[in-house]
Amino acid sequence: MDLGNLRQSYKKASFDVQDALENPIEQFKKWFEQALESDLSAEANAMVLSTVDKNNRPSARVVLLKSVDEGFVFYTNYDSRKGEDLANNPYASLTFFWAELERQVRIEGKVEKISPSKSDEYFKSRPIGSQIGAIASPQSRIIDTRDELERLVKSIEKNYEETNFIERPKNWGGYRLIPNYMEFWQGRESRLHDRINYLLKEDVEERYASPWEIVRLAP
Repeated sequence: MDLGNLRQSYKKASFDVQDALENPIEQFKKWFEQALESDLSAEANAMVLSTVDKNNRPSARVVLLKSVDEGFVFYTNYDSRKGEDLANNPYASLTFFWAELERQVRIEGKVEKISPSKSDEYFKSRPIGSQIGAIASPQSRIIDTRDELERLVKSIEKNYEETNFIERPKNWGGYRLIPNYMEFWQGRESRLHDRINYLLKEDVEERYASPWEIVRLAP
């Protein structure tokens, strides 16, 4: 298999410092809306969450972005591998790639748990099957067969046959990554890509000055 000749020519758009909004989260929202409007074949809110385990080794997986406020919110089992990683080291990164737009966004920062009330609110909005799955699955733990998982689900289903209310399990909920670094990548021809970087300043001297420094990086 020769992968060396797999090449894509990027010509759809450009991105420069003067085009960048002052706040990177607002810039993300703009690009995200464009990704949604582009009728992507994959989920536009799919993102790679990268964490560091207790042995300082990287670990990555795809999760779904569920809201954007002062940070980027996703939900999972707190006892999962990523949950254990974040309990040990709260710093993580997110990566979005929208191939149809030839765009990538990289985000780094510190992760915190969202409030229990917010986790409750989102849990209630999920389909019943997803709620039961969150309770039944011992996420990231070894199971012998899929039959074992399905038996766990059926057991939980029986417990809720006569009610429409399922309480959120305490080991399941939301996280928010608060960014201190964001990079917007726009593919360009001849691999001379546009990379616009937002770096959070440690000290902001002027009262109304932006806390973000915006620079261009070489591709």
